[in-house]
Amino acid sequence: MIARTSLRLLLPTALSWLLIRSASLSAQPNAVDQKVAAFVDQSYPELGTLYRDLHAHPEISYQEKNTSAKIARQLKALGYEVTENFGGYGLVGVFRNGAGPCVLVRTDLDALPIEERTGLPYASKARTKDDQGNEVSTMHACGHDVHMTVFTGVAKSLMQFKADWKGTLVLIGQAAEERSGGAKAMLKAGLFTRFPRPDYCLALHMNASLPAGKVGYTEGPVMANVDAVDIAVRGVGGHGAVPQNAKDPIVLAAQIVLALQTIVSRETSPLQPCVVTVGSFHGGTQYNIIPDEVKLQLTLRSYSDEVRNHTIAAIGRICQGLAEAAGIPRDRLPVVAVRDQFNPFTDNDVALTRRTVASFGRAIGKENVVVIPPSMVGEDFAFFGRQEPGTDQPRIPISIYWLGAVEPAKVVESTRTNVPLPSLHSASFAPLPEPAIKTGVRTMTAAVMDLFNTQPAGKP
Repeated sequence: MIARTSLRLLLPTALSWLLIRSASLSAQPNAVDQKVAAFVDQSYPELGTLYRDLHAHPEISYQEKNTSAKIARQLKALGYEVTENFGGYGLVGVFRNGAGPCVLVRTDLDALPIEERTGLPYASKARTKDDQGNEVSTMHACGHDVHMTVFTGVAKSLMQFKADWKGTLVLIGQAAEERSGGAKAMLKAGLFTRFPRPDYCLALHMNASLPAGKVGYTEGPVMANVDAVDIAVRGVGGHGAVPQNAKDPIVLAAQIVLALQTIVSRETSPLQPCVVTVGSFHGGTQYNIIPDEVKLQLTLRSYSDEVRNHTIAAIGRICQGLAEAAGIPRDRLPVVAVRDQFNPFTDNDVALTRRTVASFGRAIGKENVVVIPPSMVGEDFAFFGRQEPGTDQPRIPISIYWLGAVEPAKVVESTRTNVPLPSLHSASFAPLPEPAIKTGVRTMTAAVMDLFNTQPAGKP
């Protein structure tokens, strides 16, 4: 399993490339593509207004009440059957348009606790309180405002041209993607039993290094397993002037941070993707006080259960071993807790992805569809394509693709100067709404229509 996964990640087959290349070369926009493109151009002023409103009024995970209501109003006005507050602030829109496949399109709704520093005239000034009661700034630093705008544009286009397709469309707005809880909550609430069960699930995500106007794709594994880990490094506090009378958790925590790096460099095969990042280190209150405790927060990334399980076990072993070596009392050994925020790796169905790639190439030109290597970021969209616990239902094919976010000239300049572009989750991330939103609507609409109107090889 490990060898096969590594090969899928690192060595796309020549045959796959030739098949995609052949399909792209023969693709030309059809009459429906042209009608959709014209409609998207006509609709863009409204979509642009919606985007700026969503960007200026973000809501963090589990607080998306107003955001969800805005998108629900858009769907209701178009004629979709809408269910609100499903699995938290999630929403589901359904449109039945005759006999045919069922296709699900998903957008995420939540923003991040980041203070925006883009300088945009519609920049967010929103503030809220997080789960711990801390007042935080809020920003759509991951592009979910663009996702929702594209989602609304797709809903408009598919309703406008409903005579050109047959089947059942399920549109879902998912809360709490950034906290890895929204997809699980919707599935637990009965997404695939209370509503039509999809034959295919599609989504897109902004890419902070891809030029606006282009889309990117990955066959097979595209995003990683994600875990969040808390470590409480405990010691015995005391006066900073007499450290020999204390057991310093700051020194121990620093040793743990360094030792954790060997999990990737010396315990994991170089052919297996693995990340161990300490994102937060908190301890102490004053210059001359040795504290009782230091708290660390980690993010873990991997592409296999074996690597994931080994990494978690190694963290526990390293923490305990270093604490014992430092003479920490047994009742004060570090506490390692894995949060309930696990995301499985996202596995793009190969056949479905090839079909969507052909649709993209026809809709926006093959030169605007590029291969993107797998990434160590995570997405809870993965849950929609996993075997449902306690059922014998087969996995649903899923595919998520990348939407270019950056002004093309800035990509060229970044390449020339070797100065990185602002990344996702950066306070400076500012996507170029046009043509990004138009590209998203056109590509997703084309992919959905083609799924409704064609059957995969070997299927009646």
